[in-house]
Amino acid sequence: MRLLHTMLRVGDLDRSIAFYTELLGMKLLRREDYPDGKFTLAFVGYTDERDGTVIELTHNWDTPSYDLGNGFGHLAVEVEDAYAACDKIKAQGGTVVREAGPMKHGTTVIAFVTDPDGYKIEFIQKKK
Repeated sequence: MRLLHTMLRVGDLDRSIAFYTELLGMKLLRREDYPDGKFTLAFVGYTDERDGTVIELTHNWDTPSYDLGNGFGHLAVEVEDAYAACDKIKAQGGTVVREAGPMKHGTTVIAFVTDPDGYKIEFIQKKK
């Protein structure tokens, strides 16, 4: 068994695809419309689906936004330099909600950003 993907419901699919591909550097792996169900699925990731876990972005055509609730935590992405990653996000109009720095009670450098729908993404700086 292996983890295939994490699914996020998004209000504006093109905006979300742009965030994950342009700001986070993922690739759009596939996208398919389901007209009878009035929804579109798009899969983004750093590797092909055969080789790693990806994110499924689900856009229900008649739903412009979602209440995130309080059960979902965040996605985590390893980065070479969390400080530089935050600078890049801000330079491209993204939102950093926790600047890069050592985690509380530890030494691992982390940061948090949000995607256009408000989902949190944690940057974890690669250990040297």
